[in-house]
Amino acid sequence: MSSIAVRTRGRFRNGAGLGLVAWLAGIVFFLPIAWMALTSFHSEADAATNPPSFTAALTLDGYREFFGAGGGASPWPALINSAVASVASTLLVLLLALPAAYALSIRPVKKWTDVLFFFLSTKMLPVVAGLLPIYLFAKNTDMLDNIWLLVLLYTSMNLPIAVWMMQSFLAEVPVAIIEAARVDGAKLPTILARVVAPIALPGIAATSLICFIFSWNELLFARVLTGVVAETAPVFLTGFITSQGLFLAKVCAASLVISLPVLAAGFAAQDKLVQGLSLGAVK
Repeated sequence: MSSIAVRTRGRFRNGAGLGLVAWLAGIVFFLPIAWMALTSFHSEADAATNPPSFTAALTLDGYREFFGAGGGASPWPALINSAVASVASTLLVLLLALPAAYALSIRPVKKWTDVLFFFLSTKMLPVVAGLLPIYLFAKNTDMLDNIWLLVLLYTSMNLPIAVWMMQSFLAEVPVAIIEAARVDGAKLPTILARVVAPIALPGIAATSLICFIFSWNELLFARVLTGVVAETAPVFLTGFITSQGLFLAKVCAASLVISLPVLAAGFAAQDKLVQGLSLGAVK
């Protein structure tokens, strides 16, 4: 009994230690976000103090200026452009990645591991290396400052990682269910939409959220290839860093507002995200 009690106490201590480390890590990652949120409610003078003032008066001036109350540019066109580019590219990625992952997992092709490595190898090229050719292509085809160019770029950028993720998720789908649907006369589109997709829904949700986050946060291509019409939210955010200085309170307010769609999507899909990320983890 004594040895059992010792082992039990040891496991409890290990579990408590890991829990404490997890809480500390969570606090460390949360502190910058909390500090950004607090600074966004300060005036510019209070936000620029060093050391920072925790007891400074709170104000909404940073948010008012961000939304154009002081005569500045409105952020709504940039936010709408980011939403269109992110949502449209994510839907296209899912439309293309689902049949590709089906072919690589449930109905595997020859040398499917080489195919997966090829998909992943496309992410090894530095993004800046493809910037000039894409810029010249967009210029010669009159696609500069066009939101649909960003949709195509984000689709091609996120498609490899989406195929890689969904291949692991779809490998968990029971083949017997697919064979039964095929015996009943179901065609491939019906099998994908009514059999595979509902079973792999957590994995699809996780893939969608990751693709949405990557598209929403992308800055380099949006900065170079857009101007006024197709400007996205991250590009709009860089406009607050001017030669006159860094307006810290307004930048924090803008950063918090621009981060809200990603935070809201992650919070709404958190249960599906956890299920999806663990779906293909255990074989």
